[in-house]
Amino acid sequence: MQTPTTVASVPAPRVVAVVQARTGSTRLPGKVLLPLAGRPVLDWVVRAARTATGVDQVVVATSTAAGDDAVAAAAARLGVDVVRGSELDVLDRFVQARAATHADAVVRLTADCPLLDPALITQVVAAWRATPDLDYVATTLVRTLPRGLDVELVSARGLALADANAREHHRVHVTSWLYDEPGRCRALGLVVSPDAHDLRVTLDTPQDAELLRALVTALGDRPPAWRDLVAALRAAPELTALNAGVVQKRLHEG
Repeated sequence: MQTPTTVASVPAPRVVAVVQARTGSTRLPGKVLLPLAGRPVLDWVVRAARTATGVDQVVVATSTAAGDDAVAAAAARLGVDVVRGSELDVLDRFVQARAATHADAVVRLTADCPLLDPALITQVVAAWRATPDLDYVATTLVRTLPRGLDVELVSARGLALADANAREHHRVHVTSWLYDEPGRCRALGLVVSPDAHDLRVTLDTPQDAELLRALVTALGDRPPAWRDLVAALRAAPELTALNAGVVQKRLHEG
């Protein structure tokens, strides 16, 4: 009688969401810890990451600056691991987070985007899990979503490629070296319809904070679906006017 052959199962790739957060914003210091509907902005981002399907772990990556002790404490209160490193070399913080968690890919989220839609995170992760030879999957290669709903995934190979080649402002922006010139990596962009890239729900100025507070009052204390968020803004142009004059910093401005 022939003994059946046992086939070893291959573990699924490990995906870790890394939330970059620091208090040293030049335009709105301490913004990631500002209260929004009774909870700090950082809590909103961590909650969205935890709600997404396909994310195995959430980590907060902050700096070793004394001012960011508060960020580390807030992350500990939420029960998520913390990685600390250079304030300006944000890419190195992601490299550390990947190594510490043994991730096959990391999802880059920023702590100034409290209204992230967990469904978008789920879709980006699912796209990479379906084609794991991709280095970079993002909603930002062609912008069709409001700024502030950005989701980027970088494979371990893509992160190593960026770490080996990125210099100056590319190390601040983590992924920008990968997409700055076509052909540097295997990339996939996700787009949505209707196009809403003209809208802004990120937090970088007092005007942004005013808009976010108004939106949360309208939508409730929950991670909103992107379509609901867009519909709320299209129906209330007085809200979009609140931060219409805010100019987004360019990549080289840090």
